[in-house]
Amino acid sequence: MASNKTNRVEVPEAKAALDRFKTEVASELGVNLKDGYNGDLTSREAGSIGGEMVRRMIKKQEESMK
Repeated sequence: MASNKTNRVEVPEAKAALDRFKTEVASELGVNLKDGYNGDLTSREAGSIGGEMVRRMIKKQEESMK
């Protein structure tokens, strides 16, 4: 059966930058991320990081469209 992994990076060269961005956002939100597996995070913590990342990416894109 083929894997349907949905959290893939569309531009592999951007992976390191996305990891730094995720760490920065988590730090600002007060969520303690560690290198590697972070399965001990609550759904709320993980969602807050992802949600804030998306908000910032959308804002940046909207600003570039002015």
